[in-house]
Amino acid sequence: MHLPLSDEQTLLNAGIRLTAVRLMVWQQIRHAFTDAFSLADLEAALSTVDRSTLFRTLTLFTESHLLHEIDDGSGAQKYCVCHLDDTRQCQGHVHLTCRICHRTYCLTNVSIPQVALPKGFEPEETEYVVKGLCPRCAAAKGK
Repeated sequence: MHLPLSDEQTLLNAGIRLTAVRLMVWQQIRHAFTDAFSLADLEAALSTVDRSTLFRTLTLFTESHLLHEIDDGSGAQKYCVCHLDDTRQCQGHVHLTCRICHRTYCLTNVSIPQVALPKGFEPEETEYVVKGLCPRCAAAKGK
């Protein structure tokens, strides 16, 4: 049984030097965002931290495999917390972007299906975004 790591230990294990801002940003991401989020979402939540610092921190977290980027077609880059396997590789999962509220949900219990590529092609990363309605918008539409 794996015990959850502290936020500090998670950053250290990823090779990230601890600073107060990095820890604050990671804590905000881990404990306040349950699904995908944008730089603007993070900026609204941490209004005392300037945008360039937040962007650099998101880039560092992405390069360190704590986050992965999602292009959901909205024009704004979204981020999602990686669920790492034993080799520190981000386990891919499906995302759903709601056509009505434009929120992107991480469906961590739905794996990306295997795609058979022609000989000679070497996949490096896979994104899988489904566009449709989230449960809240689907229920509201049905009324």
